[in-house]
Amino acid sequence: MKKSIYVLGIAIISLASCKTESTPVDYAVITGKINNASTTELIIASFNDRKAIDTVAIAADGTFTDTIVNAKGHYAIVNDKNRADIYLEEGFNIAFNADATDFNKSIVITGNGAVENNFFTAKKEKENSFRNGTNPYTLDEAAFKEEMLSQKNALNAIVDTTEGLTEEFKKEQKNDNNYNYLVSLSNFERYHQHYAKKPEFKVSENFLAELDAVDINNENDFSKSSAYKSLVATHYGKIAAKKAEKDSISYDLAMLKTVAPIKSETIRNSLLKDAIFGITVTDNLEEYYNTFISASTDEEQNKTVKDYYTKLKAVEKGNPSPKFIGYENHAGGKTSLEDLKGKYVYIDVWATWCGPCIAEIPALKETEKAYHNKNIEFVSISVDRPDAYNKWKQMVVDKELGGVQLIADNNFESDFIQDYVIQGIPKFILLDTEGNIVNANAPRPSDPKLKEVLNSLL
Repeated sequence: MKKSIYVLGIAIISLASCKTESTPVDYAVITGKINNASTTELIIASFNDRKAIDTVAIAADGTFTDTIVNAKGHYAIVNDKNRADIYLEEGFNIAFNADATDFNKSIVITGNGAVENNFFTAKKEKENSFRNGTNPYTLDEAAFKEEMLSQKNALNAIVDTTEGLTEEFKKEQKNDNNYNYLVSLSNFERYHQHYAKKPEFKVSENFLAELDAVDINNENDFSKSSAYKSLVATHYGKIAAKKAEKDSISYDLAMLKTVAPIKSETIRNSLLKDAIFGITVTDNLEEYYNTFISASTDEEQNKTVKDYYTKLKAVEKGNPSPKFIGYENHAGGKTSLEDLKGKYVYIDVWATWCGPCIAEIPALKETEKAYHNKNIEFVSISVDRPDAYNKWKQMVVDKELGGVQLIADNNFESDFIQDYVIQGIPKFILLDTEGNIVNANAPRPSDPKLKEVLNSLL
């Protein structure tokens, strides 16, 4: 009898244990109401890359609800032209309410997570106040460092005076404030050269001494602080720059080789993700691809690189160039690549909003003039969107652009642009008289190597 009671007691204790055991929550819930919404959709996007995470339906009364898995981080809530930033963590259950007619001023956030979101609102307002007055990058070293320390302390004061924040959250925020302070020191030399108009300026020997204490292998801070991530990327970027010069290779490939041996999988994969674009402009496709694939353990980014590699193999030297057909010619009519057969073709892919593209115009015009009577056609293809069509038309006139001025049929989504895997502009392509590729990453007009290449062909 006693034995039976003992066994029953164990069973009751076990059941009690099961009832009190909770399953960890790996999601955040956001509900709310948008009064006077002009659309029936609300987009929740990644704060860093602006990519949509979810598209949420707004009911007739303006209410909405959504669940975000593995939520920790900053997000953007977008409704038509209105946009606000929010912060989420696993376990948060916040209510977001606003009026679309006066969106930012009407936002009210309540619920579990409101304290953290209101903290970030106060922090953002304080950071905006720093932008009033003198540009700190025009100050001398001592004054600049004093100003940056003052700003860091002001942000830390908001952390200390906001009630309801956990100690872990406070620690993360103060770490981030310190890393942002160090980033400002790291940027000072370059920014002071520009804003103070002192191109020869160099920081003093001990100005960056505080950066020496930064542990560049801290996975926890890397995943929580974009400022820390920036410091790590800058650290390896400096090493890569030296490697590029020493080994006479491009910076993109040098960066890839610098990042590949990093022991931390988290840090290595993240920095490799930032290097994906490099495969589209490298002159060493096979080496770049093999180095990337052997170093990355992220299957999604490996798939992206493999897709790029396959497409880029099709536009290697000697292959027939992808065609563009019937692009609008600024001078009138339509122009296709086939119309230019029999001449070498130097293609400049650009847009009116692209600063580096505009910067190349003087050198491009000078090059066109130098080879005016040669068997070469200079073709500029704008990837401007339809709403910038008139701006393109006018800029060609205002800048007195020569050569063949075309506009792509579907901006960056045009087949020709996609076939060349163009991810950034300006982009320069050189074709031979038969329409075969001489160089899918031809030198820029401002690069002396361009004339060397052209002189060897013409």
